[in-house]
Amino acid sequence: MECQECHMRPATLHFTKIVNGKKMEVHLCERCAKEKGEVMAGSNAFSIHNLLSGFLNFEQLTGQRENDPFSGDVQCPKCGLTYSEFAKIGKFGCAQCYRAFNHLLDPILRKVHAGNTVHTGKIPKRTGKNISTKRKIQSLKEELQYLIEREEFEKAAVIRDQIRALEKGGNEL
Repeated sequence: MECQECHMRPATLHFTKIVNGKKMEVHLCERCAKEKGEVMAGSNAFSIHNLLSGFLNFEQLTGQRENDPFSGDVQCPKCGLTYSEFAKIGKFGCAQCYRAFNHLLDPILRKVHAGNTVHTGKIPKRTGKNISTKRKIQSLKEELQYLIEREEFEKAAVIRDQIRALEKGGNEL
């Protein structure tokens, strides 16, 4: 595929931009990408770490400044990695980093996951019905436990019947 900008060199950078809800695929050569500012200055090639570390600029995402107590250079107590080092390399140093940087990660996760902080994934079409049913049963069991703890036995009986119907394979809710 050739570069959409110069039409002379092969496109080496392929990405999709979504602007105002309109999807646009872009295919550029390395030189045109640098000229358009799609590749960070000084780098020889596009890097996924450069893309991901763009999400990690907390000040830019939230408008908070360094004198803010929540945006100071937080450090992981186990490995010693600071938030600014994490933002540069795009990787955590250890499992404890997730807890240490938790309050700084929510805005990033919200941006990456379209406002959500929990990734739910996609359900395959072939087995989707079974997975969806299992999730619904689990949710109903949690609700049932809550109702029993609150001694709302009439509502709990209705939920119990819904669980039984789903376990038998019925769609009655």
